[in-house]
Amino acid sequence: MYSASSTKLANVYVEAAEELGRCLAARKINLINGAGCIGLMAAVSDAVLVAGGTVTGVIPRFMVEQGWHHTGLTRLIETETMHERKRLMADLSDGIIALPGGCGTLEELLEIITWKQLGLYLHPVIILNINGFFDPLLEMLQKAMEENFMRKEHGAIWKVASTPEEAVGLLYAVPVWNKEMRKLAAI
Repeated sequence: MYSASSTKLANVYVEAAEELGRCLAARKINLINGAGCIGLMAAVSDAVLVAGGTVTGVIPRFMVEQGWHHTGLTRLIETETMHERKRLMADLSDGIIALPGGCGTLEELLEIITWKQLGLYLHPVIILNINGFFDPLLEMLQKAMEENFMRKEHGAIWKVASTPEEAVGLLYAVPVWNKEMRKLAAI
């Protein structure tokens, strides 16, 4: 899961993160995230844990040294680099849900979309579009397809949910991506 570490967010985002955590725990889905101790990352983790679920956090050592890690997770994995963190999170996951966030969240989301386009990640990528947060990004992706920077088929790489329940349901409804689609990566 990708999400914000900001603490100055509207309640609508925090409430959605908490509801997502409860939904994941109810389905016995182990949450894998960046192990942050604040923001939406912490809100989802805390909700999962309170509901009896499990959380695996993956975080670079320099962030642990800064005290930015959640100390109550089921499992904490330290990596050397951000790149190693992202690769390990993808390797451990059976799907991605992206909550609203800043540059780090957007970068992670666009990277996993690229990996899926290239056949390097085959699981569902779900954009949880709370409060229309991702509307500008979705419009940009649509424009990229309309202007032939991406194929129309690439619009199936991600699915958009408007509620946490819908996002978790899509994890089960979206089929595994065919890595042979990588031959469509070039226009």
